[in-house]
Amino acid sequence: MKAYERLLNYVKIHTTSDEDSTSVPTTQRQFDLARILVKEMEALGIQDVRMQDTCYVYGTIPATPGYENCPGIGFIAHMDTSPDFCGEHVNPQIHENYDGKDLEIGNGKILTLDKFPHLAGLTGRTLITTDGTTLLGADDKAGIAEIMTLAEELINSDLPHGKVCIGFTPDEEVGGQAADFDIPGFGATYAYTVDGSGENEIVYENFNGCGAQFEINGFNIHPGEAKNRMINASLVAMEINGMLPAAETPAHTDGYEGFFHLTQMEGNIEHAKLQYIIRDHSAAHFACRKEILQHIEKTINEKYGAGTTTLTIQDQYFNMTEIIVPCMHLIDNVKAVIRALGMEPDVSPIRGGTDGAELSFRGLPCPNLGTGGYAFHGPYEHITAEGMDLVVKIMRGIVEKYAQ
Repeated sequence: MKAYERLLNYVKIHTTSDEDSTSVPTTQRQFDLARILVKEMEALGIQDVRMQDTCYVYGTIPATPGYENCPGIGFIAHMDTSPDFCGEHVNPQIHENYDGKDLEIGNGKILTLDKFPHLAGLTGRTLITTDGTTLLGADDKAGIAEIMTLAEELINSDLPHGKVCIGFTPDEEVGGQAADFDIPGFGATYAYTVDGSGENEIVYENFNGCGAQFEINGFNIHPGEAKNRMINASLVAMEINGMLPAAETPAHTDGYEGFFHLTQMEGNIEHAKLQYIIRDHSAAHFACRKEILQHIEKTINEKYGAGTTTLTIQDQYFNMTEIIVPCMHLIDNVKAVIRALGMEPDVSPIRGGTDGAELSFRGLPCPNLGTGGYAFHGPYEHITAEGMDLVVKIMRGIVEKYAQ
């Protein structure tokens, strides 16, 4: 089965995670895909297939005889889709021989070259889009489909290879970061998450990330008697946000530039809440951003009284580059494979995080590969069948490299 055919099946399974849930996984519907994958893996002949009660799925393709001493290579993808946009009732649209021009996909949504300049490079391919009402779920069901297709090819071919380990995780989109991933049981020496964008993408630099929340307590009194007495929590919340650098938001930053991102706000006179995510590639700058938040908390409480605001900061993940640099063969081998396929590697920092960051710091060096998809987390998400085929070839080439 082709990788895109698997993708078309997987995206129809609702697996959206929930950032407000405290359960693991955050939604039970992620098990729906996990159980399907377990059955499919067993049918393909993948060995040691198992599923944890926290919805992690594992399997192994044993080394071919004589290659048992090669390093075990793992491939990992996540099963959940982002809660940023609707992930239920996904109805993928197939556009064969795409002409490289603006494309109306449905529900008033148009893929335009001015917003997505890479579209011109997809001319002639089979483009898969949403119908404009949901996200597609290629993040990261494309990664799953590509890994499963690689597994099928390896099992049905005589290609010599070392042990290949497969893992599928829940809750990546809401900061789960593979917290319950069984690294010893997984059995790989090195691994790659398959969770990026273009098929020639390689990522080993990611943001340091944390979440931050300001809880603001006001003092409510009749407005006719409020002078020098009322503290309007909502206005204090606006003041707090106004103390952050206005140009350091996602809409004004790129590349290695970090940001403060207000993700949610609510409030009235009595109580208000601000939620942020904080990101920076530099560990030093990341620490400075947290210090800025702490200074704001101090300043507000000095101005309005102790307890007016309480800041909570929760670290989420860290830049994996310090773990990967001593293992640069992981990057150099992928570059060689991509060039052998007639492409130029795109090595760039990811403005986000992956399961691989957490796994790297836990002892499993794990850079990130592209999936061939674009515009994740919304109705403009798209991918090509040909791009997915190239990702499978790249992974196959990696397996060959580590069997030499």
